[in-house]
Amino acid sequence: MAEYFRVKDIVQIAGIIDKDEARMLAECGVDYLGFPLRLHLNKEDLSEMEAADIIESIRLPIKSVLITYLSNAEGIIALCKYLNVSIVQLHGEITVSELSQLKLIAPGLHLIKSLIVRDNNISELKNTVHDFSPYVNAFITDTYDPVTGACGATGKTHDWSISRKIVELSPLPVILAGGLNPYNVGKAIQEVRPAGVDAHTGVEDKTGRKSKELVKAFVYELREAFAKISSV
Repeated sequence: MAEYFRVKDIVQIAGIIDKDEARMLAECGVDYLGFPLRLHLNKEDLSEMEAADIIESIRLPIKSVLITYLSNAEGIIALCKYLNVSIVQLHGEITVSELSQLKLIAPGLHLIKSLIVRDNNISELKNTVHDFSPYVNAFITDTYDPVTGACGATGKTHDWSISRKIVELSPLPVILAGGLNPYNVGKAIQEVRPAGVDAHTGVEDKTGRKSKELVKAFVYELREAFAKISSV
């Protein structure tokens, strides 16, 4: 499982709502399908039972990712077992000691820790990278919304120069999230040079479903951008 985090050019799409959407994303070349559950502010796209049913239908090489604000090791493990996932993206205020316990109890889990970019918080993020690197497999930078207080899943971009600094100092892969869409993902990749990118609302149509046209354009633009930075 660890090899998942060694590959580059990862594309993750979050907020899967049914099997048809999951199938379409796989056909478009998406690597990770994200399922946000047990959230802090935002409403879940589907129930845990529905998510488990979709995840059961997904076949390798596509991977399912639990995205959650849970911060208790036992709660995270229980939900991962219920969903039958081994990759979890942590957005909650989990402590180093709880992460250590999580790795001790469930060493087979692979963890992506969120790094929430706010104004001038690079020092805080550097400390988080230093403290959490021994216990996680990757980081994901995302955006803070001062209006709602949401830490990620805001549909807003952030200062990409901060994410670039995180990429440069992190010993682990860094995925870029926050307001990405087919029109800005190429520029974002060239500026940040992440190991992968994540999108949610940026590839949805007006009904809230993932648009095949937008997803295909998103994947095309990011592959082109990754190819350019790989050739430099």
